Order: sequence, then C-alpha cells, then structure tokens
Amino acid sequence: MKLLFPMVNYYLNKRAPVFLIIFTALATAAIGQSYPSFGPERQVTISGLTFDAMEPFISPDGKYLFFNNLNDGINTKLFYTTMVNDSTFNFVGELNGPNQTSPPHLDAVADMDSLNNFYWTSTRGYPADFDNLFHGIFNEGNVTNIGRVHGDFYIYSPGWLIMDHGISYDGQELYYNNARFDGVCKGPCETLLGIAQKVNDSTFNKLSNSDEILQNINDNSYIYYAPCISSDNLELYYTRYLKGEVTVNTVFEVCVAVRETPTGTFSPPIVLFSELIGNIVEAPTITADKQIMYYHKKIGGVHKIMMRYRHSITGLAEPVKRLSNLEIIPNPMIMNSIIKFENTIQEPYQITILDNSGRLVRTYSNILTNQVEINKGNLKAGMYIVHISAESTVIATGKLIIE
Repeated sequence: MKLLFPMVNYYLNKRAPVFLIIFTALATAAIGQSYPSFGPERQVTISGLTFDAMEPFISPDGKYLFFNNLNDGINTKLFYTTMVNDSTFNFVGELNGPNQTSPPHLDAVADMDSLNNFYWTSTRGYPADFDNLFHGIFNEGNVTNIGRVHGDFYIYSPGWLIMDHGISYDGQELYYNNARFDGVCKGPCETLLGIAQKVNDSTFNKLSNSDEILQNINDNSYIYYAPCISSDNLELYYTRYLKGEVTVNTVFEVCVAVRETPTGTFSPPIVLFSELIGNIVEAPTITADKQIMYYHKKIGGVHKIMMRYRHSITGLAEPVKRLSNLEIIPNPMIMNSIIKFENTIQEPYQITILDNSGRLVRTYSNILTNQVEINKGNLKAGMYIVHISAESTVIATGKLIIE
C-alpha cells in the first residue's frame, strides 16, 4: 500500500503493517469542473514477475511502470517494467541506485516528473535523520545523483515522517503526506496532506496557501495518503479510510478532488471505488493523458497491478487511441529537426513545446500529416518537452534537446 510504513512500526514496536482498499461514484463538481469516472477493473500482465507488486507509478512518457515489492519493511525494494501495451508490461528487474542492501530496510513509492527527476521514500537513517524523502535522476533503469530532499514540510518529532508523495508533471510542486506512527496504531495514527514548492533540486518548501488549497480534503476523521496529481494539476487522487481501529470491516476508498485552475482550491472529494481490507485496492497513478488509472489490488493473497480506462464523453470506458513511436530527428537539434509520429486517428493535431520549467514556448496547430519540421529559431540551448495532442488530450510526448 502507499504507504503505511511497516518499517517505522518495526523501529517503534515491531508491529505488522496494515493494508488498504477503495469505491465508485459519479458526480459533477459544484465548482464547474467535472469529476472523472472510470470503467471496469482489468488485471495488468507483468511478464516475468513472480512476486507482489505494490505502489505502481506510470512514468510521464508511459514507457515505464515502477513498483515496489511487498511492504514488509524488512526487504522492500523498487523495481521497474517496460510497456508493451496498456495492460501488458515486461518485468526488467530491480532499480539500480535507490535500494538498500542490508535488512531491515524499506525503499518504496516511486514518483517522477517529466524531466526524469525521480523521488522515493526510504527509512534509511530513520529516526536519526527525519528527512526521509529522496531524489535522483532516472535513466533506463538507473537512478543517479542521489540525495535527500530537504525543506520545511517535515515534522521533526519522533514517529513523524513523509509516508508518501506525488510530484507534479513539471516537477515544481510536491504533494506530500505527513504521518505519525506510534507502534500501537495499525498504520499511521494521524496524517496530513500538504503542498510544497520546488526551491532547487534538493529542497521544497511548503506553499503559504497549502492549507487553503487542501481545506476540503484534509479531515481529522480520516487517515489519507497516496496523493497523485494529474498532469494538468486539476485532479488530485488519493486513498483514505476512517480513523479508528482497523478491522476486517474497514473500508478503504480511492478518492478524487478537482479544481478549475492549477492554483485554485480543490473541491470536496468523491469516492471512485473501494474494497474491504481483504481485497485491498489502493495507490492510484494516472497516465499523462489522464485516460488510464493503474493501482494495486490483493488477489488470492498476492498484490497485483490493476487498471481502469477513463469514461469518454460518450460515457464509455474504452482503450485510448494513442500516437506512438514519436521520433525527433536529429535530437539534439542543431538548426532544424523533424518530428515524426504514427498517424492513428483522423483529426488535426497540435504540437506544443515547453521549456524545463513547464512554460509554453512554441505551438504548431492544425497539423494533418505525420511529420513536421521545426526550427531552432530563438530557442535557447537546453532540454524541452514536446507534446502532441488532439482535442486538448496529450497523446504523445517526448524530449527535445537543443545545443
């Protein structure tokens, strides 16, 4: 689950972890922004995997699905897969870099922004060091430049830590979860969601209006965790359950709250789906185009990765028609480059280019062919993100480097 940190209870009282669950509801937000809804559950195939898969995270480019194995807090590690199609991935193996080797240890809850800045939680050095969120750079199975994430969003008191987190698509905002463990509660005794702004690669500080933005979500009646923010910053997904003794009848819920602008206050949440603890479902992660949700579920005593398609405007949940095999030649660009992609749907496309801070720097509209020549023009040297979209939905993304 995402994440009840059994490792902390190991330190505090060697208690066993608790596990989690979720529900379905359809509604329209009072603020004018529609709530999303999702279709029936489907099991994801991970070829070559023989053990539990928990806390999935789909990379912004859709190529990788990260997860950790069983959250026992003794030998919990991060792993990754490569995508074959929406519901099929090939298991590659353990991530190189983030994982500790000597038990007891816990390295879990992968997150990554569109520039491959990778984040995860770890109990290494805890409780001597309370800064238990880590960062690095991901590249084809390796995480390098590893260090702790610092900032004023930690609570420096025994039992408190960052249980889990969600990084925004552009990497500028960190949605974090403070959680307090005492070795008696099954899981955290209390939790609090917050939002921190990026200062530099190793530091985030809490937004001055974080509490206002999340006022409809933070509720002392619940334990909540597993925040996941959509790529447009308009939908916040998370897991919750009622505070109190956790029993076989405890219901765990995957919720979503929405807002009209990327800096506005989130609406009251709705419950998307739920389960009792025996069939725990939790830890949603959303693709960059917001069309697929992945999460994990306990089936026959083993945690599996599941998925659901988002309902379309027709009310049907169908596989997403995607552009694939996006190519930029040459890349790095010197003067001009050609963007090539598969033309799989018959409608005009739009290409947008963002700089590494997420700022729009160029747009190409009403594209009807499957390749476009772009020129360097006044673009400065550096890394850029290229989006191809149709009807405001991102259906392909890639990186462009300008020298």
